[in-house]
Amino acid sequence: MQTTSDGLSVPASGHAPRRCTSADRLMWISLDRVFYVGLLGAPSVRTMGSIGAYVALDGDIQIRTEHGPGGLDGAWQRTDLAVVQPYVRHQVACEGRHIAALMLEPESVDLAQLPPLLRQPSGAVHDAGFVAHVRACHARLAAAGRSLDLQLEDFDHLLFGRALPPRQIDARIAAVLDRIKRDPAAPALAEDFAVQARLSFSRFLHLFKQEVGAPFRSLRTWKRARSLLHYVNRETNLAHVALDAGYPDSTHFSHSIRQVYGLKPRDIFAGSRKLRVIDPQPPRDGERLTP
Repeated sequence: MQTTSDGLSVPASGHAPRRCTSADRLMWISLDRVFYVGLLGAPSVRTMGSIGAYVALDGDIQIRTEHGPGGLDGAWQRTDLAVVQPYVRHQVACEGRHIAALMLEPESVDLAQLPPLLRQPSGAVHDAGFVAHVRACHARLAAAGRSLDLQLEDFDHLLFGRALPPRQIDARIAAVLDRIKRDPAAPALAEDFAVQARLSFSRFLHLFKQEVGAPFRSLRTWKRARSLLHYVNRETNLAHVALDAGYPDSTHFSHSIRQVYGLKPRDIFAGSRKLRVIDPQPPRDGERLTP
């Protein structure tokens, strides 16, 4: 059994698949983690900056990933668990309407100490115990309803049985990362962050990619698109969300979101109307996500 600070106990394995309904949809989100159970949407091409794991709920899933810069030329794989490494273009389809997905921000964890399944190349992974565990976690979270008061530190213990060790990053780059994560909509340029880090522009870009594992522009684009998840079940105007998330206009907003999630923003919001969101740091109306 794993137990959260709220007293929620979850068996490590042995939970059979259950039919997921709209009442079971939920998303637990923090700055560095996401656990989502809900609609998958169309099997469009996605490119997300997190370490991702898809778990089947209502039947098998299928996945294919890129094997080169030319496009998605990999064969479809049928599985109940798939892992996708950061910034790998991929497509996912499922037999049922619902899917479970975990997202971990790679700069927040020591990659060498991740559970072995999360270090696998992108594609199908075989780990029946982890699949059963994720299904059990979802079942208990869904059953707990809105009375559950989960804390940030509960996430790793609930899903992985232990706290995942953090990644050690140069203090100058870590300060930049923290600023981007807490306010991804801020208009600051890479040159501004280089000044903050007291580095030349070229040295900053090189050190950033070396420490984080992704170019500055790629990470910035991902963090801005990721911030959309904090808004998805809120009654709000999409044009306002675009501005709050830092996009200059609705066209840029829609294009960028489709590049990341493979879906239009309005489709993401439409599919999230019945989603229960567990968010320790939700944005307030008319304000960007800040500490």
